[in-house]
Amino acid sequence: LIFLRHHIDDGLKYEYLTVENPLELWQNLNDRFEHLKTVVLPKALNDWAQLRFQDFKTVSKYNSTLFKIVSQLKMCGEVITEDMLLEKTYRTFHAFNMLLQKQYRLHGFKKYRELIGSLLIAEQNNELLLQNHENRPTGSAHLPEVNASSSDFRGRGRGRVRGRGSGRNQNFLGPRNNNSMKWQNPDTEQRQKWRNPGQSSKDEQTQNKKGNCNRCGMEGHWYRACRTVKHWVDLYQASLKENNKRI
Repeated sequence: LIFLRHHIDDGLKYEYLTVENPLELWQNLNDRFEHLKTVVLPKALNDWAQLRFQDFKTVSKYNSTLFKIVSQLKMCGEVITEDMLLEKTYRTFHAFNMLLQKQYRLHGFKKYRELIGSLLIAEQNNELLLQNHENRPTGSAHLPEVNASSSDFRGRGRGRVRGRGSGRNQNFLGPRNNNSMKWQNPDTEQRQKWRNPGQSSKDEQTQNKKGNCNRCGMEGHWYRACRTVKHWVDLYQASLKENNKRI
């Protein structure tokens, strides 16, 4: 009696509060809710007939709705087999996925959980492919890193250098390290002044000794061969002007 009263609704507790015999309480509840099957069964059958896999955006939502309807049908005495669940899913695929539906049929699933597991895995893989495509569409190049200009220049320095002296003196465009400044072209300082007239001679001499670019301040290339992104160059030039204001 305690167990029955613990699990029934609060409104029913007050209604059957005076009943002390558990058998009598069980019979009263049975008489009251016996007709519930006749109410639930028609709605469950209609929901089962209208259920379609193509109406749901995700496999999880379809699976949850399917088992909710199946539970109601089983409560009302209806028998739902594995073949019925498989056939219900196959027949309600979207028309655009006709080829995919045939492939799943040929796979020969015997249980519904095997089919729904394969659909969940395929859905997750498709989401990953879509995310990768949205992040960087087909044919687009990835964003360069901060030091990509120096590394690209070092890889392309041989055989693809443009400008005067590309055949005889390939080291004209810049040093590979700080020690290579000793055997550079003697008129390099004058050319740097002509290419970047806004740079002071003192700063220019200091940067030339270090082997840095006067445009971006990076090593491994010179002003003419600099390919650093413009906003990085602007930040570097602004830092030179505000050098005295730094902490």
